[in-house]
Amino acid sequence: MLPITCILFMCLLSSFSPPINALLNLNLTLPHQYPHPESVVQDIQRKVNASLRRREMLSKDEQQGMSSCLTGNPIDDCWRCEPNWAAERQKLAECGLGFGKYAMGGKGGQIYIVTDSSDRDPANPIPGTLRHAVIQDEALWIVFAADMTINLKHELIFNSYKTLDGRGANVHVTGHGCITLQYVSNIIIHNIHIHHCTPSGNTNIRASPTHVGWRGKSDGDGISIFGSRKIWIDHCSLSYCTDGLIDAIMGSTGITISNSHFAHHDEVMLLGHDDKYLVDRGMQVTIAFNHFGEGLVQRMPRCRLGYIHVVNNDFTQWRMYAIGGSANPTINSQGNRYTAPGDPDAKEVTKRVDTDDREWSGWNWRTEGDIMVNGAFFVPSGAAGQSGQYQEATSVQAKSAVQIDQLTMYSGVLGDPRY
Repeated sequence: MLPITCILFMCLLSSFSPPINALLNLNLTLPHQYPHPESVVQDIQRKVNASLRRREMLSKDEQQGMSSCLTGNPIDDCWRCEPNWAAERQKLAECGLGFGKYAMGGKGGQIYIVTDSSDRDPANPIPGTLRHAVIQDEALWIVFAADMTINLKHELIFNSYKTLDGRGANVHVTGHGCITLQYVSNIIIHNIHIHHCTPSGNTNIRASPTHVGWRGKSDGDGISIFGSRKIWIDHCSLSYCTDGLIDAIMGSTGITISNSHFAHHDEVMLLGHDDKYLVDRGMQVTIAFNHFGEGLVQRMPRCRLGYIHVVNNDFTQWRMYAIGGSANPTINSQGNRYTAPGDPDAKEVTKRVDTDDREWSGWNWRTEGDIMVNGAFFVPSGAAGQSGQYQEATSVQAKSAVQIDQLTMYSGVLGDPRY
């Protein structure tokens, strides 16, 4: 006979079964994921349409006179029309879109000015350096006193509530380890060059004012996102790293990667730790208004699980494939331009990695409003009425990709050449 307490617990559980079942059907594996990701998709499209309409209402002369302001890109239009933006830097935090739109970074905190490009002792960083800024406990909006190249000695470990704002300076982060976002939240990285990142580690590195810890060898990612949430990467230029340019793993979610330029790299972006790491079902990532450019091979991105919205990007080069997946991720591709390489065996945009047709035929991969150039083709899968997580992968009609030049013309670090 079951104990009375056990019977009472079972009765109590059964009385809550409808909402519990509803949560299980939504696969809410992470506490901060959106239960209805299609609403985030719709919000992006509304804002893109509104920005494009505002631009279309201008005369041709007005459009030329405001070429860097009312571009039709809703993120840029949010702050670049402000002539005194340098005095209102923190307004940027109000301009995010997509799953990472609530990344506040260091909004409300003090301005921290980086004056020293050195990185002599990662266990004891000196004031004025970037490493000293990012480990502080309080919210900080980090800017740079001048153009500088910061050659890291080991990986740069961030504390929560930080904005790295490179506007007004030409800032390069390079060297050993590069940027690590591990178990943090509310990070904005804006207008920074990140390149030539190599593995490093087996040393002590300070992660906060009160904690120094031993770190094993890092992978050499440009930006490594590990168990983190509310992350926004905008207007960055990334290239030539040992592992990924951006990797997000181990239950990371609430991420937007926007207006950035990717070049000269093999495995560009990995989203998900392992096919069997089911917590990553809660991963939600927006990839918007980026330029995937010269010298790229694959993984733009490569997804394992979760919901990935790829919207209004310009894919101008790949050697193997652009978008890949391996463990039933939902991929919602809207209003992108895919330009295939000359290789007749590499025209397909998509790749199901190490998976046979019978397994991936039910995966929810959708293309809507995409433009295919030079024989590019996207192989969709799944059915509109399928059951399970994220069945409404395409909720609204994406804006036509004929306007992709307008939306991505300033991708990468502002002021860099477009190509």
